[in-house]
Amino acid sequence: MKVFKGGYINTLFAPVILVACFILLACTRPYPGQQAGQSAPVRFALAQMPLNLDPRYATDASSERINRLLYQSLVDFDVTSKPVPALASWLMVSPLEYHFTLKQPLARFHDHQPLTAYDVKATYDSIVTLKDSPQVAEYANISSIKVASANRLIFQLKQPDMHFPAKLILGILPKEYIDKKHDFAHHPIGSGPFSFERWQNALVLNRVRDGQQVLFTEVKDPTVRVLKLLRGEADLLQGDLPPELVRYLQTKSGVTVATTRGVNFSYLGLNMQDPVLKQHKVRLAIAHAVDRSAIIEKVMVKGTRPAGAILSPEHYTNSGHILPAYEYKPELARKLLIEAGVQLPLKLVYKTSTDAQRVRLATILQAQMAKAGIALEIRSLDWGTFFEEVKRGNFQLFGLTWVGIKTPEIYAKAFGSQQFPPHGFNRGRYADSRLDALLAAEDWLAVTSRIHEQLPYIPLWYEGQFAAFNKNISGYAPKPDGNWDDLATIKISATMQP
Repeated sequence: MKVFKGGYINTLFAPVILVACFILLACTRPYPGQQAGQSAPVRFALAQMPLNLDPRYATDASSERINRLLYQSLVDFDVTSKPVPALASWLMVSPLEYHFTLKQPLARFHDHQPLTAYDVKATYDSIVTLKDSPQVAEYANISSIKVASANRLIFQLKQPDMHFPAKLILGILPKEYIDKKHDFAHHPIGSGPFSFERWQNALVLNRVRDGQQVLFTEVKDPTVRVLKLLRGEADLLQGDLPPELVRYLQTKSGVTVATTRGVNFSYLGLNMQDPVLKQHKVRLAIAHAVDRSAIIEKVMVKGTRPAGAILSPEHYTNSGHILPAYEYKPELARKLLIEAGVQLPLKLVYKTSTDAQRVRLATILQAQMAKAGIALEIRSLDWGTFFEEVKRGNFQLFGLTWVGIKTPEIYAKAFGSQQFPPHGFNRGRYADSRLDALLAAEDWLAVTSRIHEQLPYIPLWYEGQFAAFNKNISGYAPKPDGNWDDLATIKISATMQP
């Protein structure tokens, strides 16, 4: 594993660029099985395939993004992350009772059956029986669900919840298949803009309105993904590329690169049960041992910016309030560690995935922290193993990104003392009675200030978003949260444009 020392090495991908210069952009070949007159499939090369297509279980970014294409939820969000009707509108009769009315005409599942209130009830009722679902705690406050008619239902709550509608973002499943204990994880049936075709080497979805196919394939190596795009073996890439390769793609006449400012929050997770990391001065030292500005400038794509809290400044709960990023002060970090009684160098183990960009970030963090008296050992694991380690709390430090988060309840799920896995996402096992009180009061500005001060996470940045696609693609743009919703409108021409 290569370690960065005394600066930022931008030669990591130089050989790739030299090789790519000799690769001619090929015309798109017909896909095996493609019928005459049928649109070519859109081939989307992913760094990581989804892990679970059952919305009751999915927690990784790829699964969440594909599930948005396969399923519909009762509620969605506007650009400021306020809840808006999707499948249904709602009325709060009291803080304990909400009435939901499905829009007419009723949506239809991919087996052509109507989506009714009975399906909604069955979906949310099923969470109770799935003891291993990460969604159990999210819906534990539901006392009962009553079907008033095929398009109306009533949710009764145990405790008042003014934000309850914003939680009803689970993809709705057909009751008939829930009763049969259908394997939605590998054979999903929803009512979204895409239906499931097959999942063998590639995951194939069909767009419901016109039959347009999208093929998702896993190509872990970022260089190979780029070369596949240039050779016409892939049509679309999004995210998970180092800036050198993004800039290189911007020089290719046959490729369009679209960028936008991001809102997905990247952070360093800490094990708060660790005897060293539970000390506040140690966490503060780690926060001052990371040069965010240099990493953003050298390693991240356009649209990346320093972060202070999980939800971006544009979120309605922040009113534009921006928490300051911790400055890179390695000498201060050393001083704090010594004051905490730590013998230098402080040895810590950092876990990450095997994704090339994540490993690269880890090596830069390793070099930066060394100047602060921290000896960081990097352990890169395949994604499935890495994520299981994180969920089990088997780590000292790890790096992850919260993707697509819309509601301020994330602070309770990630930091509430009653939200340790499997009941929530407090994977660092952080407990703070003062924060619990602020969470109960829903004083979000005070909540974020307390988290920023206590540092159960080390905030890093909001990742900028980009998409790169061949000139035969139109109708697609990246979104701030990185979702793939524009696949519902994407178009592909019959032949590659010059």
